[in-house]
Amino acid sequence: MSGPPAESLNVPILITVFALALLTAWWLGGPWLAERRRQRIGAQPFPAAWRRILRRRVPFVQNLPADLQQQLRRRIQIFIAEKPFIGCGGLVVTDEMRVTIAAQACLLLFNRPAGAYANLRQILLYPSPFIVNRVASGGGGVLRDERHVLSGESWSQGQVVLSWADAREGAAVPDDGRNVVIHEFAHQLDQENGQANGAPVLAPGQNSQRWAAVLAEAFAHLQAMERQGLPSLLSHYGATNPAEFFAVASEVFFEQPAQLAEAYPALFREFSAFYRVDPMSW
Repeated sequence: MSGPPAESLNVPILITVFALALLTAWWLGGPWLAERRRQRIGAQPFPAAWRRILRRRVPFVQNLPADLQQQLRRRIQIFIAEKPFIGCGGLVVTDEMRVTIAAQACLLLFNRPAGAYANLRQILLYPSPFIVNRVASGGGGVLRDERHVLSGESWSQGQVVLSWADAREGAAVPDDGRNVVIHEFAHQLDQENGQANGAPVLAPGQNSQRWAAVLAEAFAHLQAMERQGLPSLLSHYGATNPAEFFAVASEVFFEQPAQLAEAYPALFREFSAFYRVDPMSW
């Protein structure tokens, strides 16, 4: 019994090989093309109008060393080019809003690869604090509806939700240890490897066991302060869970670094290694 010609047997194999070659080329070329695109964006002159926005709305930028100012401007350009801002509650998003928020978000990205916040798809922006309805479990397993007024949220699905009024205030007052943009984008870093839990992907050379031990000790200390009703450098909201502790401590690390280094020296060292900067030198 005769079989099909030998040439016909090779067709499925050739199709499979061709498909694998295309898939490999896409997989290898995707990151390369993205990096080339970011290089082109970062090489463009920083718009003069954006410089004026930084001077007016984000005064901390003037305190950064010249090399970090340059790096921040380049990251702002890439961030705005890649991350869409969507106005909510009737808000019309302007460049002033984009630049002000991007500058604060990119503060967390110094000396990192250009593709940070890879999971972030969009920023939802409300004019002021917004209301979120949640279902909570009460005593006896009874479910109840709760209304929360929030200034920001970070979702693991790739969205950050912000109040423009609070984001603007956070940029205007850079030394009070409270910054909603830093807080929510710290959550985004924490969520890069799953749900936020205070254990983000660490910088090269960092020891995960030491990180966990240092944060656990500082977290327990804050919880004790909160239970006793004692004032603390870190907001008592950070005592809610390890994820909120990481975000709250990130705010203080960038805005009150000397105080954090004095109160929690080991924590400051871990954060300095993680964020790859020393804000006390600014």
